[in-house]
Amino acid sequence: MLQVFEAAAGWPSVRARLTRRIAEQDLASLDEAVAFAVRWHGDQTRPAGEPYVEHLLEVVCVLVEAIGTTDIDVLRAAVLHDVVEDTECSLEDVRERFGDRVAGLVDWVTKPAPSEGQTREEVRAAYLTRLLSAPDDALLVKLADRLSNVQRLDTHPRPEKRRSYYQETVRSVVPLAQSHPWFRQWYAAWSDAFGHLAVDSADAGSR
Repeated sequence: MLQVFEAAAGWPSVRARLTRRIAEQDLASLDEAVAFAVRWHGDQTRPAGEPYVEHLLEVVCVLVEAIGTTDIDVLRAAVLHDVVEDTECSLEDVRERFGDRVAGLVDWVTKPAPSEGQTREEVRAAYLTRLLSAPDDALLVKLADRLSNVQRLDTHPRPEKRRSYYQETVRSVVPLAQSHPWFRQWYAAWSDAFGHLAVDSADAGSR
């Protein structure tokens, strides 16, 4: 059965789950990162309507509970990974508050805005290609990020997005997981669990 990570009860519940694994001083640092992310993301929601912060906390849960990450900079970057891409927060805002390493990790997993003459598809393709040379810590954040986004892919309200996201994940993200045993096994199980989307995609393309 596919392992699914939950954070619907919010940060206090997730924090309590992490107390056996992470030192209190590091949890205090995560408190600050969560508050920062909540302030910037505001009332943003996920495609199925859940508060956006749930996604950020799920990424942290994957890193800590699945692969045992306790590096506080990696975990803070996990909480902040979308704040530059999806809000008015700048990378310099992140750097000033959380330091160079956290900002660097956030930068690796931030898809840039299109330059003049670039399409969104071209930007996305270049972003995914760049991840092939990402440092291992940034790659872990990305793999946990995509896991959170696809673990309940069948709840996405748009069928065409389910199909395209499945295809993109298999094509561009699953290969990134091959050097990490836990992620490799999880994504293999996920690919099987949602394999009907590959069939749906092939059927859609033939119509």
